[in-house]
Amino acid sequence: MWARILALIVKEFLAVLRDAASRTVLIGPPLIQLMVFGYAASFDLNHIPYAVYNEDTGYAARELLARFAGSTTFEQIATITREAQIASLIDDKRALLVLHVPQHFTRDLLTQAPAQLQIIIDGRDSNTASLALNDVSGVLLDFNQKWAGTHGNQGPPARLDIRAWFNPNLLSRWFVVPGIVALLTLVVTLLVTGLSVAREREMGTFDQLLVTPMGPFEILVGKAVPGLVIGGLEGGFIALMAVWWFKVPFVGSIAALALGLFFFLLAAIGIGLMISSLAVTQQQGLLGVFMFLVPSIILSGFATPIANMPEAVQLLTYFNPMRYFLIIVRGVFLQGDSVRMLLPQYGPLALIGLASMAAAAWLFRHRMA
Repeated sequence: MWARILALIVKEFLAVLRDAASRTVLIGPPLIQLMVFGYAASFDLNHIPYAVYNEDTGYAARELLARFAGSTTFEQIATITREAQIASLIDDKRALLVLHVPQHFTRDLLTQAPAQLQIIIDGRDSNTASLALNDVSGVLLDFNQKWAGTHGNQGPPARLDIRAWFNPNLLSRWFVVPGIVALLTLVVTLLVTGLSVAREREMGTFDQLLVTPMGPFEILVGKAVPGLVIGGLEGGFIALMAVWWFKVPFVGSIAALALGLFFFLLAAIGIGLMISSLAVTQQQGLLGVFMFLVPSIILSGFATPIANMPEAVQLLTYFNPMRYFLIIVRGVFLQGDSVRMLLPQYGPLALIGLASMAAAAWLFRHRMA
């Protein structure tokens, strides 16, 4: 009995290793996932971009700001002179936080009155904001210890006054749930379209489809529309649940979200049909969907900030449709973005959609020939 089992085990190993497609499945996807997770999935904040708004000319303010400038964790990107300059820096994500030193900061420290250091931080990514605030607190704690030791203060000389924009309480739900709108919409759309042609081939009905009067373009449209409808309904339902059930604020434009969802679905459908055109079986189609799905989530900024990734990996994110739709959906929910404000995201997303649909059409005609 054991000899027969051993023979069967050897046969299975040989069957897997002799087939080129099976060898590719065993080696390629794990290596890709390893590289993506190893480089892109990082929660470390190495260079926190910040701006300085200093209204105090005293030496205590200069000493405190010097500590931030000398830290390897922080990277100063701007010095501003007016409060009105803060909004553009944070809205465009050029600065994660702004250090605002009030006018009488040094005087308050010298008179042992409570001195406030105001931190204006981007709260859209609550996890990143919390990590950045921990680093700010560490710098301020070191400053307070040395100042108290020199001047004999009883309590903390300087204290943080934190203002988190777009998410005042830094609730992680406000950050995660809008992202799930993009994530689940992508999953459902890819599964619907990524298995459609492969399912026809596996069931033997694809040849029957070819003998009908329908041309390749008509078949492609027929395969794409269900994905568009199902993905749109899925995305709309999740967005409604985010507002109604999870109480995430929706302060933007419904038209802006709908337009972004359309372009996002166009890109997802094109990618799904490309995968399905290349796949012979549903198993291959499912594997192709998985191979695209996991890296696209990691490289989108869904869980970890794109700014934390190596520069070479950041370049790859520009080809990821989920990157742009995440900015759209979070901007609409939390920032109140309109269609005009989101035009820089619509353009690349539309280009990816058109390019993927064109590639899917070419592959479809090529595989039918």
